[in-house]
Amino acid sequence: MELSATTFGYCTNVHANASLEKTRANLEKHALGVKRRISPHAPMGIGLWLSANAALELVSSGQVPQFAAWLREIGLVPFTMNGFPYGDFHEPVVKHKVYRPTWYEPARLEYTLQLAEILDQLLPSGVEGSISTLPIAWPVKLGEPLESARLESAAANLRKVASGLAELEARTGRLIYVCIEPEPGCVLDTAGDIVALFQDYLLRGGDESQVRRHLRICHDICHSAVMFEDQAGAIHDYEAAGIEIGKVQVSSAVGVDFESLPAADRQSALELLQSKFVEPRYLHQTSVRAGDQTTLYEDLPLAIAEAKPIGQWRTHFHVPIYWEGIDPLQTFRDQIQPCIQAVLDHSNCRHFEVETYAWGVLPPELQHAELAEGIAREMEWFKNLCATQA
Repeated sequence: MELSATTFGYCTNVHANASLEKTRANLEKHALGVKRRISPHAPMGIGLWLSANAALELVSSGQVPQFAAWLREIGLVPFTMNGFPYGDFHEPVVKHKVYRPTWYEPARLEYTLQLAEILDQLLPSGVEGSISTLPIAWPVKLGEPLESARLESAAANLRKVASGLAELEARTGRLIYVCIEPEPGCVLDTAGDIVALFQDYLLRGGDESQVRRHLRICHDICHSAVMFEDQAGAIHDYEAAGIEIGKVQVSSAVGVDFESLPAADRQSALELLQSKFVEPRYLHQTSVRAGDQTTLYEDLPLAIAEAKPIGQWRTHFHVPIYWEGIDPLQTFRDQIQPCIQAVLDHSNCRHFEVETYAWGVLPPELQHAELAEGIAREMEWFKNLCATQA
């Protein structure tokens, strides 16, 4: 697969940039640092993150055209946006805050439509745009008591998004789609959940063609791996249901296969996982599969406290996609290639976003003196991988 500035980039939610001023400063320092390393003479794609405050400031100050001109001048192409984190994604403790506001609340709808209006003005002519968003809310699952009424309200808001994006396309000619991102432990955490949402809620009582065109999937490889999904199988499920994938977040999880370890070594492996990947900022959902039973813990410390070091553990911790792990810690970067191939074979998606937002909380030995160096290494690794794809 040939990569271009409108199909491939990294997600700037890795930068602490809750304000517009800080957003620009981080793009100048870090994004241009990556560009100098991997694309010094051509535009480079980014997945732009604007917090709700930064987006509002950009619009209310009338600076969107100037911001667009500045991005063109420095050679950054925001082909996609991350509309998942609403507030400060790098405060000392984020955890469950990242899921607020939910899709039950009007603030999420307003923020998402504002991002679409901004993205339309930032993109070059003729380029499609995508915006990823949260999978409704944390933590109630489909089918639980009282959830149906709440999902109806969320679906109504999402249909309003589809309607707003259809109106934008009619007005400007720009196709933009919002991509729902399954995540472990949320209302939607598997491909099956997404398919059920579309079939039972989104496609009922609305304009089906409008919904299918403007509401799509953000497939996060790390999330799918943590849920023990078969990557290609998830992609096939979306295709069979007629649901488009709008973007893929290229990411890797961390875990331990305790089944492959001698019993005497399992406790020390658990302690290593704890020492390297328990940290206070983000939620690190952990699936434990023992035999034919899989249990999802909402955070790694809970899994360590409650589960025995047996079976296979997979933790939602976005580690650098080039990292192979170090025995007994494993990563799931080997799931990236089959996922990308399935996406190319079974969808029209051509938006790929490297999303390792956890650089600031990685173990010291995985960090780099300059953040741009680590991100550039990820981008090069993925670019080389894609060169082998059909």
